[in-house]
Amino acid sequence: MATILEGDALGSGRKVAVAVAEFNRDVTEALLDGCLRTLERHGVEPEDITVARVPGAFELPLVCDALAASEEYDAVVALGAVIRGETPHFAYVAGECARGIARAALDNGVPVIFGVLTTDTLEQAQQRADRSVLRGADGGGAPRASKTAPRSNKGAEAAETALRMASLLEKI
Repeated sequence: MATILEGDALGSGRKVAVAVAEFNRDVTEALLDGCLRTLERHGVEPEDITVARVPGAFELPLVCDALAASEEYDAVVALGAVIRGETPHFAYVAGECARGIARAALDNGVPVIFGVLTTDTLEQAQQRADRSVLRGADGGGAPRASKTAPRSNKGAEAAETALRMASLLEKI
């Protein structure tokens, strides 16, 4: 029979770093809110969470790499919002950000989660950084999908992914 390895989202005793871009601040602060609420809801103590603010998404990989290399954290979450404009700038920033974040994880053996929105419009980014989905029936903030629009909080999803990946890597 096959061995199945699967991580859980239990956060008790875990230390998590969150790097958040300040560009498109209204969106990234909503992502950060979702991330922090979810980490705490899953048992990560507030004093075990470090938030590093960077100017923009292009700066996320360097800071994520430094956080992962510090060996202080079980996981790192990168949060940002890159919204397409009328120049090729979007493609360069989004692509290099994604590559750099992946490299930080691979080089350090620490989960570095890509919670960076890459959208065509501000409205799309706002739909994916919606604080209203954080109010679940349990009052704790379990994300719920809307019936009228595809609303979510990708910061909350990134936090849960970070915990699950940290747990999974411990089992390998």
